[in-house]
Amino acid sequence: MADDTAPGPAPQRPAASWSLTAPPWLPDRPVPACRVVVDNDFAGDPDGLFQLAHQLLSPSQSVKAVITSRMVPMTPRVRPGETVETGLRTAADLLDVMHVDAHDLLRRGSERPLAALNDPRPSEGSDAIIEEAMRDDDTPLVVVCGAGLTELASAYLREPRIAERLTAVWIGGPEHPGAPRPPAGALPVEYNVGIDPISARVVLEQSTIPLWQVPRDVYRQCIVSRAELRTRVARTGTVGRHLYESLSRVYDAMAATGRGTGETFVLGDSPLVLLTALQTLFEPETASSRFEHRPAQRFDDTGRAVGADGRTIRVYDHVDVRLLVEDLVAKLTELDAWLDRSGR
Repeated sequence: MADDTAPGPAPQRPAASWSLTAPPWLPDRPVPACRVVVDNDFAGDPDGLFQLAHQLLSPSQSVKAVITSRMVPMTPRVRPGETVETGLRTAADLLDVMHVDAHDLLRRGSERPLAALNDPRPSEGSDAIIEEAMRDDDTPLVVVCGAGLTELASAYLREPRIAERLTAVWIGGPEHPGAPRPPAGALPVEYNVGIDPISARVVLEQSTIPLWQVPRDVYRQCIVSRAELRTRVARTGTVGRHLYESLSRVYDAMAATGRGTGETFVLGDSPLVLLTALQTLFEPETASSRFEHRPAQRFDDTGRAVGADGRTIRVYDHVDVRLLVEDLVAKLTELDAWLDRSGR
């Protein structure tokens, strides 16, 4: 169990309204094509909340755990040493608004990054990955990671056999050689790598875990306008408004710096849903998003890229933003219509 993330009080939850195993607005539930463990820094940018809501509303997969992992605090709202607990409360609030009985899936990640390549950080989060990977179940397992790789790396170091029993999808890493140049003013270390650089080295360099990477130039393709979010997401109902209002802290932080707040937001974690739940029916694949098999990037202990000559992984260079956004809006609309009929 967790060595540095002491369990706090369980989040209070309302009476259950619907279950992930039987969404009541669906005439029938598709047979899940995969099991999913979600790992994200829900105390960070709200794109993780959009991803979590969308993942839970996608019936082609069976969500087995939701890990709230650490982040590097970038605003006064999130204090160092409290990012996991803040993320846990933020995720639990979303589940409450959605009226979904899924609070028992929440798991705490480690509040500290890896200190060495052979030194895991045991936590509820890495426990959950190991438990699900080693379960006797023929349904494929996918671990979707929208932040650092602390939990996945720790799970691998504790139980290397998981590498043969899951696939990981990761939002993170800088541009590969030959890709578009980094954005102007980009951090020298891509944010999700910088959360825990050593864990990135473990997963990419030491492990044999099958990995699908969505690097910075690709997750930034998931750009939507504030007008779209206002008129389409927020107007789907209670959950859409909750997601839209979560963006206010981003715009407030930008305004406090004296910089313009702009008219867009990047749903950078949403490819985790696109690439798992929205594959083709026949010959399942991420057909509308493009990838190549490329050598993995290598990083030093600070997170700076020092090469791209590692093991072969799947690297995406294009994602289908139309499908991603339209499916999110449609599913939020279905949920709200049911909540409205139910008087929630």
